[in-house]
Amino acid sequence: MKGDRVEIVIDAGSGTTRSYDITATRAGRRVDVAHGRGVVEVSEVTRGGSTVRTARFLANRVLALVEHPAADEPVADEITPTLRSA
Repeated sequence: MKGDRVEIVIDAGSGTTRSYDITATRAGRRVDVAHGRGVVEVSEVTRGGSTVRTARFLANRVLALVEHPAADEPVADEITPTLRSA
C-alpha cells in the first residue's frame, strides 16, 4: 500500500552507521522483505508482482530492519469509486 516504508540501518565500518529507507511510492505498490544466504533484500513491488526497485544488504552488516506500515486510512488516489444505481 502506498506509504509502506522499510528502514534499514547498517554498519558502515569504523563505528559509523548508515540508514536507508525504501518506500512504496505509488498506489497499489508494497514493500517486500526477503532474507536468505547472508543477504537481506528489500523490494518495491507492483500489484502484478513486478519488482520496481531492489536494495540488497549483507545480513551480517544489518543492525536494524524496521517496517513502518502505511496509515489505516487510504490516500486519496487509493480510493476506488463505487458505482451506485440510481
